[in-house]
Amino acid sequence: TGLDLRYFNRYKCGMNQRAAILMLASSYCESTGLSLARVSTLIFNHGSRLKNISDGAGLTVASAEKATSWFSDHWPDGLPWPSDIPRPVSNDEAAA
Repeated sequence: TGLDLRYFNRYKCGMNQRAAILMLASSYCESTGLSLARVSTLIFNHGSRLKNISDGAGLTVASAEKATSWFSDHWPDGLPWPSDIPRPVSNDEAAA
């Protein structure tokens, strides 16, 4: 996926938003076969945004929420959601 997963080791407990988004991206890319750039385009309409976040670029709360919601709404069937990342309520569930 192009992400250095060693970055996540220090976030095993109390994972921050940046680490959570990157972990979701890595799992999603691995499961679907989509590139990180394609997933970044689908979420942010900017192909290098996730790579930039991985490289230390800033991440606003709004962007983190947008990405987490996108992953939740598009998460592959059969792929367990990471247990240490709270999963947001889907837009369909919220409307019910």
